[in-house]
Amino acid sequence: MHDGLWDKIDALDVAKISERLELPCAATFEGFEITFIYRVFEVDFKHREIRRLDQAGQPVPAEFLEQLCILSYLIHAQNGPLAGKLVKGEQLEAGQFFFRGHHSLPVQDLVDAFGDDPKKLLCVAQDLGGRLCDYGDVSLEIMLLPDTPVTFIVWGADDEFPASGSILFDETVARQLPLDALLAAVNLAMKRVAPK
Repeated sequence: MHDGLWDKIDALDVAKISERLELPCAATFEGFEITFIYRVFEVDFKHREIRRLDQAGQPVPAEFLEQLCILSYLIHAQNGPLAGKLVKGEQLEAGQFFFRGHHSLPVQDLVDAFGDDPKKLLCVAQDLGGRLCDYGDVSLEIMLLPDTPVTFIVWGADDEFPASGSILFDETVARQLPLDALLAAVNLAMKRVAPK
């Protein structure tokens, strides 16, 4: 699975990835432990495997999209400070062309889940570990991967306006993930934020 991405990883020096991303090398296997949407994953370069550690600490094979996101991050991400400026996906380079149709960000899913009662998003923050922000009626920042936050914002419906929402990124997000992997990561985060 993802042979092309693994080939790119193989061409990189593990020590240089570790240094670039400030990820410590694992002690028991050739690779890293990395946190993806508040879950710990083991990336084993030797066996080309990515495993999620379940609640009992037992390894479970990572799903297809989890692997895509983690491998893309290891290949592309650059260490550096966040800008502290939030932007829409469409404001990212090529974002206005990418985030359309089937590649749209799941804003409607966010509104469907929390538009009638935005305060339900507060429970998600407690359960998932995200950080509450001061946007909209309720907003939550979730760390997808190291230095890769996404902010979910919900405005509840009232007598004048229907519910609405927004999904924003730090403007540095494009140096962390290509757009396809970013969309996959946001969709995986939405499954954790608003499971169906």
